[in-house]
Amino acid sequence: MKTIIILFSSLAFILLGNSAPAPVLDFEGNNIRAGKRYYILPTLEKEEYGGLDLKVGKKPCSDGISRSSADDNGLSLTVNPVNNKKGLITVSTDVNLKFTDSTGCNESNVWKLIYEKTMKRYAIVLGGVEGNPGQNTLYNWFKIAKAKNGYKFVFCPTVCSKCKVKCSDIGFVTDKDGVPRLAFSNDPYVFNFYGVG
Repeated sequence: MKTIIILFSSLAFILLGNSAPAPVLDFEGNNIRAGKRYYILPTLEKEEYGGLDLKVGKKPCSDGISRSSADDNGLSLTVNPVNNKKGLITVSTDVNLKFTDSTGCNESNVWKLIYEKTMKRYAIVLGGVEGNPGQNTLYNWFKIAKAKNGYKFVFCPTVCSKCKVKCSDIGFVTDKDGVPRLAFSNDPYVFNFYGVG
């Protein structure tokens, strides 16, 4: 009888241990930490673009997030999880994403999702609310998921149990001005984290 209980306990420990979400790692294999600054750069060396930046146009602050030139790391950002007790970022956990560099915009640097009529899809802009998880901040929460050779952004928040959410990968979609912008996409943007400083 003791053997069965020990085996059952060992099996339960293994199963429960494997159910914990994996930590998100930077390019060097270090854990991503809440509040630390990172550049988001494409995984493929043949990519013709650098990091993330605001769209250049008449209204860059409200026109969304695009790509910087190939030799530019773009804007750095922080990743802040819904539960910030340990400061560790794990895969498929709700997080706020926030540019840390000065953008010159009046609104906050926190990412949020809006429906972009001209693109006929949901796209990412600035002006979100950091923290305060729930129905009122639903569109400010994203997830980081594992992808081939790196990670991808996903919109599928679980901060509101009674809310109905349309989940999607996030990738670059060309807008009416011919500029690639982060938006709902079947072709996710695959990237790695690079620590700043």
